[in-house]
Amino acid sequence: MNTFIDLSLDIYEGAPTFANDPECHVEAYHTIDSLGYNMTRLSLSTHQGTHLDAPFHFVRGGKTVEQLDLHKCIGEALLIDLSHKQPKEALRVEDFLPFEAGIVKGARVIYQTDWDRQFPNPHYFSDFPYMTLELAQWLASREIGMIGMDVPTPNPVDFDPVHQALLGAEMVIVEGLANLRHIPHNRFFFMAAPLKIKGRDGSPVRALAMVEEGER
Repeated sequence: MNTFIDLSLDIYEGAPTFANDPECHVEAYHTIDSLGYNMTRLSLSTHQGTHLDAPFHFVRGGKTVEQLDLHKCIGEALLIDLSHKQPKEALRVEDFLPFEAGIVKGARVIYQTDWDRQFPNPHYFSDFPYMTLELAQWLASREIGMIGMDVPTPNPVDFDPVHQALLGAEMVIVEGLANLRHIPHNRFFFMAAPLKIKGRDGSPVRALAMVEEGER
């Protein structure tokens, strides 16, 4: 029998995000007392919390969220444990070479740094282990379908060239994952479907790992 591990950060009123992004608001719009039912108004970025980047996020004319091949973000994934990496330490090609056999065309690859433990502290958005441009280019050359991570973005400084390399290869990026340390094996079934937001650049996701019950 299968069980699920929630890999998502919470969305709540005032949840932190990058300085240039819209603020996150989760507000009661109707209540049972006022109108007979509860309803909530959401105001948030398409890149709030655990979310998905479509190529259009950085690539002019790139695929938008509703155009994505959902096979890229649903299916078997390879988990790479890089939890030994320190704050602000570079993630390099050599860190991924031991797993090279699984980093192939169409693969879903996720790396674990355990940086989600730092959420919601301000340094969560600045001090995480970061992907080098060389690594981004190497992953793009492998033609993988998805790269996932438990940090808020691949690189906080060279964000433009790194995103260009990944999204330019029509890769899906899933950012802000959580609880990867609870996954018992480095191969697992992963799900992170976006909202069907027409013509836009990204979407919050409810990311899940499906594992055999008792393996956690």
